[in-house]
Amino acid sequence: MSLNLSKPILYLITPGATPEATARSSEEFQEILHQVSAAVGAGIQLIQLREKNLTARDLFELTERVMEIVRGTSTRVLVNDRTDIAAGAGADGVHLTTRSLEADVVRKTFGRNFLIGVSTHSQIEARRARDGGADFVVFGPVFPTRSKKEYGPPLGVSKLSEVAHELAPFRVLAIGGISNDNASECLRAGASGVAAITLFNKPEALKANAEMVRKLLQE
Repeated sequence: MSLNLSKPILYLITPGATPEATARSSEEFQEILHQVSAAVGAGIQLIQLREKNLTARDLFELTERVMEIVRGTSTRVLVNDRTDIAAGAGADGVHLTTRSLEADVVRKTFGRNFLIGVSTHSQIEARRARDGGADFVVFGPVFPTRSKKEYGPPLGVSKLSEVAHELAPFRVLAIGGISNDNASECLRAGASGVAAITLFNKPEALKANAEMVRKLLQE
């Protein structure tokens, strides 16, 4: 699938806070739906459902309900890792991790119209994802962040720039510690956009934060 999205691409990642015992009528479940509604209203182009603790059945239902919210809008939805649920529930695609199937396997199985994003933490991984048929990669962590500690120290803006320029015009999104204070550094470094959990986590501030990042591209 051609990722014809205007820059900066804004990629909201859900916090993954839903426990396995989450009921479909629970507060956590409803909070995600509320966040997705706010994201659509803010013009967020990409959403990743990163609720790894949910059972397959609950994640399937969550995905179906999210797709009902985004129907008729330009917002596209990817499911973290679970290609089966993404395809079955009608999501736009899947977001692959370092533990997932390779992008080329998913592309061969699900075809050209299935959106594929890939998490990468090195230049080699980013290159392999592109060559395997991914539509875009997220690269990082660029800045310090608690959610990416397992991947080692921050890679920094200079490494982001190196990867983004080598792979251009392929889309490389920055991830890891992204805020309104440093998003401009990522865009100046050549990133096509930013992916974030915390930056887009509060529905009431989502639209303002999205507009702030868009304005940074004009500076």
